[in-house]
Amino acid sequence: MDWLEVKIDTNFQGLEPVQTLLSALDVDGVIVEDETEFQDFLENNRDCWDYVDDDLNRYMEGRSRITFYLEAGDPGFAKLGEVRIALQKLKETRKDLGSLLMTLDNVQDADWETSWKQYYKPLEIGERLLVIPQWEEADPGTRVPLYLDPGLTFGTGSHATTRLCLTALEKLVRGGERVLDLGCGSGILSIAALRLGAASALAVDIDDKCRHAARGNAALNGISPEAYPILIGNLLADDALAERIGGGYDLVLANIVADVIIALAPRVRGLLAEGGTFLCSGIIDNRAEEVAAALSAAGLVLRDRREDGGWFAFTCQ
Repeated sequence: MDWLEVKIDTNFQGLEPVQTLLSALDVDGVIVEDETEFQDFLENNRDCWDYVDDDLNRYMEGRSRITFYLEAGDPGFAKLGEVRIALQKLKETRKDLGSLLMTLDNVQDADWETSWKQYYKPLEIGERLLVIPQWEEADPGTRVPLYLDPGLTFGTGSHATTRLCLTALEKLVRGGERVLDLGCGSGILSIAALRLGAASALAVDIDDKCRHAARGNAALNGISPEAYPILIGNLLADDALAERIGGGYDLVLANIVADVIIALAPRVRGLLAEGGTFLCSGIIDNRAEEVAAALSAAGLVLRDRREDGGWFAFTCQ
C-alpha cells in the first residue's frame, strides 16, 4: 500500500491550533517535532542523559513540525483537500503561526514501516555472543545467540555502552551466577547473562515500558516470565522496592548514566554477595574520573576499565 506523508511546518504557538484543526477533520495519530519542547525535556531531565547527539540537535534546531499519514487513494486525497482548505483558512485568520507550509511525499509500507530494519544485522560481540534481530536468520556457529527485537528499543547492542557491558559480561559469567540488572531497558544485559549460563536474573527499571520490552526479548530467547522477574521502580527512592530486591547477587549490572551510578555507589556493597562484581557503564569520558572516585569512596575496588568511542565501563568488586 502507498501512503501520503504530509508535513505541516509551523512554530511553537502553532502546534496546538494545527493539531486541533487536524483532529476536527478526524486526522489523529500525528507526530509532533518541536525544538522548544525538546530543549525543555533536556533541561528538566538532566539526570537521565549525559550526551545529546550533535546531529539530533541540528535536526531539531528551529523545528516545529506536525507529520501525519493518509492512504494514497481517493479517500486520502479527499481528506488532503479538506486539510488544505482548513489550513488556508487558518493562515487567513492567524498571522503568528509560522509558515504553515504543507509538504507532501509518497511513501510505501516498506519505506515507513520496515525500512529501519536494514540498519540492524547480526552483530558479533566479544568472543562468545552473536546478537541477532528477530527477523534475521543467522548461524551462530560456536557463539551464543542473543535474539532481540530492536523495535522494542531501550538497548540493542549497537551502542558503545551496551557493547562494553556485553564484552565484559561474557568474561564474568562462568555459570550459576545470580544477577541483578538495574536500569534493564530492553533486558539485553540480563538476558545475555542468562544465555551465557547465569542461574537467575532479576531486572529492574523505573520505566514501565521496559517491562514489555524486556519480557518480549526474554520470550524470543526462550526465557519464561517465571524465570525472569521484572520490577518497576526507583531503587534509590523506594524502600519497599529495595527490600524486594534484597542482596546477595554475584553480579550487579547498571548501564545507566553517571549521576545515577554515583548515587547508587554507596548501596552497591549491600547488593553484592561476598566476592560479587559490579559492572557499570553509560559513563561519558568527561565523567569517568568522577564516577571512579565515587565508586572508590564507596569501598569498591576498580578491577577493570574499558573504553569505546568516548564511553566507559567499570568492573568493580
